[in-house]
Amino acid sequence: MNKLSVLITVITMITSNMGNAQSAQKKYEKNPFSLVYDGAITKNEKGKVNIRPVSYKLNGIDISANVYTQADYDSSKKYPAVVVAHPNGGIKEQIAGLYAQRLAESGYITITADAAYQGASGGEPRHTDKPAFRVEDIHGMADFITQYPGADASRLGVLGICGGGGYTLKAVQSDKRFKAVATLSMFNSGEVRRNGFQNSALGTIQERLVQASNARQQEVSGGKILYAGVASITDEEISKTSTDLYREGYQYYYRDYAHPNSTFLYTMSSLLDLMTWDAATNMDLITQPLLMMAGSKADTKYMTDEAFPKAVNSENKELFIIEGATHIQTYWKPEYVNKAADKLVQFYSKYL
Repeated sequence: MNKLSVLITVITMITSNMGNAQSAQKKYEKNPFSLVYDGAITKNEKGKVNIRPVSYKLNGIDISANVYTQADYDSSKKYPAVVVAHPNGGIKEQIAGLYAQRLAESGYITITADAAYQGASGGEPRHTDKPAFRVEDIHGMADFITQYPGADASRLGVLGICGGGGYTLKAVQSDKRFKAVATLSMFNSGEVRRNGFQNSALGTIQERLVQASNARQQEVSGGKILYAGVASITDEEISKTSTDLYREGYQYYYRDYAHPNSTFLYTMSSLLDLMTWDAATNMDLITQPLLMMAGSKADTKYMTDEAFPKAVNSENKELFIIEGATHIQTYWKPEYVNKAADKLVQFYSKYL
């Protein structure tokens, strides 16, 4: 192959990659509700599941949320309701919306909201990711949906996905309005921020705490806000990422299901709170029926395995393994989404 042929091949590859990225990034523009998941609602029609963008105040912050209602929705009737908490870096238009829509198709009123300081919700500094705030987001969704026309406050469930799963475990320890608790691909944000993914950063805990402390001091002094995480990534960097969680996660969030409100960034100062927090503490306070789901091939499964046995006072608990699935595949791959959604309907039908 001569130099001109090589150059043409390289230009073609670059153009193709740019086109694919632009196509994925603009998927949200093609949907009137900016939803990016497969099979998303494109318009509200009578006799079908409808979506209603809503907003409300939570501790003085404007929260942006979507409520999904079932095909036969009648505000004069009563229906069970489910709160859906999104993953770290995720927003309501991605996987949380997918599962909220699927549950609505099975007869539930559902709500999913962007966390405070994230997505389309208010709050400054942007991308603050503190556990107390994320837990409060779940309480706030419960506040709103239990007042929604047609929602039966006595039949309230919750689904937490990835990081939202860890925060859900903490929220339901005290909030007994939730009568049934489920997690999917649970991610213990505190454990990972403290110890590193799969305990890979145990030797740098104190160093990173100093960095977080310095970042907070810089913030209060009026300096630049420092961020941790990944702002952008190339296709080559994605392909060379060794762990399934992050390689497939980058592909999901920055390519296939990209949305401008979704980001892997979080304030460095948030680590002061994250690194001293753990989703799996006080699990004995959970008395509600508990369903924890994880893919058999998920490199995050160890977090579900750690937390589940600690729920000693949940008399009706189940660990459900989705055979063949990795963590991110439970977000979008039809065969795994179907298995998880079917299990959720079975679970909520029994306890709500």
